[in-house]
Amino acid sequence: MWLAAAAPSLARRLLFLGPPPPPLLLLLFSRSSRRRRRLHSLGLAAMPEKRPFERLPADVSPINYSLCLKPDLLDFTFEGKLEAAAQVRQATNQIVMNCADIDIITASYAPEGDEGTGTLKIDFVGELNDKMKGFYRSKYTTPSGEVRYAAVTQFEATDARRAFPCWDEPAIKATFDISLVVPKDRVALSNMNVIDRKPYPDDENLVEVKFARTPVMSTYLVAFVVGEYDFVETRSKDGVCVRVYTPVGKAEQGKFALEVAAKTLPFYKDYFNVPYPLPKIDLIAIADFAAGAMENWGLVTYRETALLIDPKNSCSSSRQWVALVVGHELAHQWFGNLVTMEWWTHLWLNEGFASWIEYLCVDHCFPEYDIWTQFVSADYTRAQELDALDNSHPIEVSVGHPSEVDEIFDAISYSKGASVIRMLHDYIGDKDFKKGMNMYLTKFQQKNAATEDLWESLENASGKPIAAVMNTWTKQMGFPLIYVEAEQVEDDRLLRLSQKKFCAGGSYVGEDCPQWMVPITISTSEDPNQAKLKILMDKPEMNVVLKNVKPDQWVKLNLGTVGFYRTQYSSAMLESLLPGIRDLSLPPVDRLGLQNDLFSLARAGIISTVEVLKVMEAFVNEPNYTVWSDLSCNLGILSTLLSHTDFYEEIQEFVKDVFSPIGERLGWDPKPGEGHLDALLRGLVLGKLGKAGHKATLEEARRRFKDHVEGKQILSADLRSPVYLTVLKHGDGTTLDIMLKLHKQADMQEEKNRIERVLGATLLPDLIQKVLTFALSEEVRPQDTVSVIGGVAGGSKHGRKAAWKFIKDNWEELYNRYQGGFLISRLIKLSVEGFAVDKMAGEVKAFFESHPAPSAERTIQQCCENILLNAAWLKRDAESIHQYLLQRKASLPTV
Repeated sequence: MWLAAAAPSLARRLLFLGPPPPPLLLLLFSRSSRRRRRLHSLGLAAMPEKRPFERLPADVSPINYSLCLKPDLLDFTFEGKLEAAAQVRQATNQIVMNCADIDIITASYAPEGDEGTGTLKIDFVGELNDKMKGFYRSKYTTPSGEVRYAAVTQFEATDARRAFPCWDEPAIKATFDISLVVPKDRVALSNMNVIDRKPYPDDENLVEVKFARTPVMSTYLVAFVVGEYDFVETRSKDGVCVRVYTPVGKAEQGKFALEVAAKTLPFYKDYFNVPYPLPKIDLIAIADFAAGAMENWGLVTYRETALLIDPKNSCSSSRQWVALVVGHELAHQWFGNLVTMEWWTHLWLNEGFASWIEYLCVDHCFPEYDIWTQFVSADYTRAQELDALDNSHPIEVSVGHPSEVDEIFDAISYSKGASVIRMLHDYIGDKDFKKGMNMYLTKFQQKNAATEDLWESLENASGKPIAAVMNTWTKQMGFPLIYVEAEQVEDDRLLRLSQKKFCAGGSYVGEDCPQWMVPITISTSEDPNQAKLKILMDKPEMNVVLKNVKPDQWVKLNLGTVGFYRTQYSSAMLESLLPGIRDLSLPPVDRLGLQNDLFSLARAGIISTVEVLKVMEAFVNEPNYTVWSDLSCNLGILSTLLSHTDFYEEIQEFVKDVFSPIGERLGWDPKPGEGHLDALLRGLVLGKLGKAGHKATLEEARRRFKDHVEGKQILSADLRSPVYLTVLKHGDGTTLDIMLKLHKQADMQEEKNRIERVLGATLLPDLIQKVLTFALSEEVRPQDTVSVIGGVAGGSKHGRKAAWKFIKDNWEELYNRYQGGFLISRLIKLSVEGFAVDKMAGEVKAFFESHPAPSAERTIQQCCENILLNAAWLKRDAESIHQYLLQRKASLPTV
């Protein structure tokens, strides 16, 4: 929304030396409705609401922002003074900037010399809002129990304009000189190091803190924080000062992230062969924070749970999560901050790249995490699930209005982006990939770039047709299903490959089926860890001859599950692969990929779900955590589907049968020599068995929970989630009350979140209602309400209905709380996609037609599509699944 403000306080006559002067300068701002109402009361006209989006004109641009902000932590307001050195590139009578929820007090522009430069001065006031965007307030409790507020920022994508008037587009870069006027007992931080701290002349309780000038950078990466914090610090081996800021009294909990950050900076410096460009980096835990973290240059902000680790009370998965998030955000210091996307269309490159290299970094720091296998389960399969929908989108989406950006902060930009970069890295090879990355970062440092610029650098480094290959993956949505059949021809194996688009609903129904250029690797049982052949499949069908393959050897496509495609084998080829699951001769990531492909083919109606259940039983000897994790996830999806039938208990029996042997092998207590992955596996298996009602697991969970509550034997952090989940699922109102009491007493946000995520397991209708009410209470941080409601929706059939009703009844409050950000999309997705009745898709669609949520529009379409797909799956396979489970039960020996 552009407003033409022509009041005397907003316009100044300009005289330029040089070209003829424009008659009048207008400052045009994009503003909020609050500001618009104020202009109406002054008798100023607002321009029409529905004006097509245009990027800012290029006739005036900033060189430097000198910005002083004075936040009031009691009244939740701030005062600001901006002096921007600007370059007038073309004679104009207006300066167009971005601004939202800010009131301008005075504004003036004074030209300087005849070089077309000048100084723009603006005094303004704003509100420290409670929406977790812009310059906002974050509530925390002091060690003595007093509630106070910090002032913090979150500017990506387009919220710097809520903190100061600016040219709020990633390509309009400038340097920043930032000063903060703050209470003298508070910590003040910004992107750069402090260069001066002096008493504020007007108030002896305040100080003015001045920071060094930044490099040339985009507005969305600017940050400032004012609050009470402790810190731990070290220097990286390259001499960069690294600090982790924690809540007061919790400095110890910053040490793990500090260790990760200090190892990560030199890793990236060596990988990119470009030094970290700032003198310091701060990582800070923010109490109220919508995202997981934000890569502001030199001052990275995090949710507490993404940064703080308590040596005694943090579980293994939390350590891993912190390592990945730190790796992700520090990668952005180069890829995103030093070289920035030209416009939000290229957001995927920022996020996809960081989502890939975070794993490379964690694998370097913690090889024992087997993190690349986990990537397949956490990112690759998740992206394929979303990308098989008709309502998916290409990786590269043409973004017009920045309000469309929130829609593409999703699994396609992050996880599919990371997956195709992983495939590209494998196709090019590490040496040429690093060389290309260095060329790209060196050429575009302190500038902006587009996707094509990276392809050009990688093409120059590798000599391979990178742009041609990658355009098939980034510019069209979806991915291929490769169908393969084999024939033994003397000593060789002839493979016939064909590709077509994989669709969640079965077969592709469009006119021209899209095609991909697919890097394909083929392995055999002779050496399961090595590619026997690598090819680029650049046509719909292809024949390949594998030399010297004996008739009894199996052949497998997609070694390491690196190529972003699904594979459907002929029944003979599949039969030959299945023993490799049972005897573990197939590598773990290939066992995982094979099972996941089959499950997706069943979901799409290409094969029967019963076939997949039979394959799942072959995993009885499986030792690998990530393989179990993926299997567990798929059985969870099937359990949710079958909760709509009257044989839900039968699938729970199946789950118990599949997970009991590994549960017995692991037991409850760690054994000597066990590591990170054993701890993750034990928590996963016990949680699965407990939730399914496995008698011995339930009894032991209740015993250990009682000892924990009574203080006799505190549960280890890795066992808390499975135990809490088990006792709640099979508990009563007393159990829920105890859990809520533990939540209130918890000092660590990780423990609070752990409890919040399992509360939805409770089954009794009145208790479900109590949990939903709790979700919106003061006890739950705003960003965590989503996981409480989502937990209820995922907990049971009744919970799903209750959560949906709760969202409808409280829509205004929820929508207002998240203001159209990505949390609203997450809330909708978690709450409704488990339905499996056609009419529910219509109900969801109708509700959001009368209660629009623009930034979640695509998510709503995806959810409705998933509901219809679930309903079709149920109609198609429910009876055969039921018969299989009954036959299986009858054939098992009775105990």
